[in-house]
Amino acid sequence: MDRLFANRTVNAAQSGEGPPLLLFHSLLSDRASFDAIVPELARSFRTIVPELPGFGRSAAVEGGLAAIADRMAEAVHDAADGMPAIVLGNGYGGFVALQMAIRHPALASRLILADTGAAFSEPGREAFRTMVRVSREKGLAAITDVAMRRLFAPDFQAQHPALMQDRREAFLRTDPDVFCAACGALAGLDLRTELAGLTVPTLVVVGEYDEATPPPMSYELAAGLPRAELRVIPGCAHVPQLQSPKLFLDTIGDFLSIKHAAPTA
Repeated sequence: MDRLFANRTVNAAQSGEGPPLLLFHSLLSDRASFDAIVPELARSFRTIVPELPGFGRSAAVEGGLAAIADRMAEAVHDAADGMPAIVLGNGYGGFVALQMAIRHPALASRLILADTGAAFSEPGREAFRTMVRVSREKGLAAITDVAMRRLFAPDFQAQHPALMQDRREAFLRTDPDVFCAACGALAGLDLRTELAGLTVPTLVVVGEYDEATPPPMSYELAAGLPRAELRVIPGCAHVPQLQSPKLFLDTIGDFLSIKHAAPTA
């Protein structure tokens, strides 16, 4: 069931009953990247999967990542009826969740930051600038192969052609202006000096083979947060919840204090 939050500007799917759990999707994917784990999470939580600002039916917002984080803070507050919520962010969604928690520290009771970080290396920043330049000149189709490689290892792509076709089509539905603005924001982002003030319990997880946000970014993030633990998910890349949902649920289950019969990968 879809609902609108934050003064009807953020569209989200909602299922299940229990404490609120929000899932923020990555830049190179959409909320469907959580489809394989939502049924299990909905057994224990009211699971809310928004489309981030500018994606799907959610209204875009100007003002960079801080403004997006503030918009999502409104959505979380609204969706959780003013109570602290658990927030899980993957990739870009993790950066949004992290900045949101820094700017609104009472909003989240727990955070799960999957395949994200506090700042990119210079090569990482340059990769975003290149994607912006090429997509501006030639369209998103010109960087689709690059985008998919940042999401999935080549052997996984070869083994799952139907899934890859679906993910390519999802990426190509992204608003090019929203994509370029997000790339620009990530290229300039550095939250490292603000991590020490974020005391919410946090689980940092990262796919072993993530090329988009390499594991050292997660190591640095976990080291900078006062109450964080780090787990590496073997054999996975940037969207482990889609690549290996059972393993992802196993990884986060203890932190969420749930017992589950997880779906097969």
